[in-house]
Amino acid sequence: MNEILVLRCQLGERDALEELVRAWHEPVRTYVGRMLDPGRADDVTQEVWVAVVRGLPRLKDPARFAPWLFTIARRAVTNRLREEYGTQESYSAAEETAEPPALPYEERAALLDGLAMLPAREREILVLFYLEDLPIEDCAQICGVPVGTVKSRLFRARRMLKERLKEESQ
Repeated sequence: MNEILVLRCQLGERDALEELVRAWHEPVRTYVGRMLDPGRADDVTQEVWVAVVRGLPRLKDPARFAPWLFTIARRAVTNRLREEYGTQESYSAAEETAEPPALPYEERAALLDGLAMLPAREREILVLFYLEDLPIEDCAQICGVPVGTVKSRLFRARRMLKERLKEESQ
């Protein structure tokens, strides 16, 4: 379905572009919101969609739309962080995001706080893999790293998150 929608967009159908944005706006907004604080997420999400509209005609493989889209989102997040923090490698941001209702409020809050305290690389890989539900290969493409690096970052990120949550509960 996404392939046909992307092709229709590339052919210049405005309705198709509106449908594509409707389908993908929330996942992009969620990703950006988890990487930045909510105050900056709307602006960066808008920047992502501007870049998508400009770049969509050059997308050669419509089947690869999702990784391409999240690569653009990652680049927009990185650019915003560079602008604001220069070369500083880690940062902390308060995050307000919706989580699945399976966890009680206190546990969700602790999970989000723990996620916000992780370094950007580890947080990003957890968001892409678990929250955006992207396969490891797509995460590797989005982050511009080998699959093995994604696996090691996932391992390290899970361990770090577990340690932070354990510290919080004590």
